[in-house]
Amino acid sequence: MATQGRIQAMRAAVAALVVWAAGASGLVGVGAAHAEVAAADPIDVAMRQCLARRDRSSPAGQIQCMGEAQQQWQAVMDGAYQRLLKDAPADAKRGWQDSQRRWLTWRKDEVHLLKAVYDTTRGTSYAMSSADLQLQPVRDRALALRGAADRYAPPPAAVPVAATSGAQGGSSAAQGGARPNGKPANASRDPAVRRVRPCEQDAACEHALFDLNRYYQKLRRKMPAHSAATLVRAQRAWVGFRDATAPLVGEDGRVDLIGARIATMKRLSETAGNK
Repeated sequence: MATQGRIQAMRAAVAALVVWAAGASGLVGVGAAHAEVAAADPIDVAMRQCLARRDRSSPAGQIQCMGEAQQQWQAVMDGAYQRLLKDAPADAKRGWQDSQRRWLTWRKDEVHLLKAVYDTTRGTSYAMSSADLQLQPVRDRALALRGAADRYAPPPAAVPVAATSGAQGGSSAAQGGARPNGKPANASRDPAVRRVRPCEQDAACEHALFDLNRYYQKLRRKMPAHSAATLVRAQRAWVGFRDATAPLVGEDGRVDLIGARIATMKRLSETAGNK
């Protein structure tokens, strides 16, 4: 039952990502979808406001809004990564360094894949869709690194208070021993690097890979023959990123990574060849 629940959750997440991504074909749809995903995040709010501006209503203006948001998320990602290198334990630091190297390699290859796919299309809406597909992975990575950096951040230093009474001393000690998340400062952390089963031993992962391969093959069939190697390289680089990241995020996190990739492959497979 638990495995079935994970599979259903993954597919619901993919559906949500596809709906979110579909908003890129409309002028203000992207901003509205972003607001639903993370309404409180200042970068998403600023992008929504930018997309709604009259002087940014053209496709070029909409793409500019997404480009500005991507730059801001890139800054968040870079800052969070530096915090991770500073605060994470050694095993986690090595893991995130490898994950980040793999992510950067994947993104370089993915840019070539996006160009190959969108070269088979015509129309300004596809240019907007391409800009959105470049923004979303940066946003996802920034959120992942920021969350990890927050987990490893040292607790704030306790404020020394003179023990004028036993009650006050006990109270200040209790406050000093608490972390912002409500856990004691000496509480054990979740393991920095997890042992994950091979995907074929995890039903949710196996189901997700089945769906991913279906859309991958659909895209491969629709791509020009000379672009086949570009698709293979991008997918191989993504697999390297996934495998390097899985021990850091666990099996559920691995399914989430695959779910995001399914949404991208589905979208590209439905886009390739449209004139």
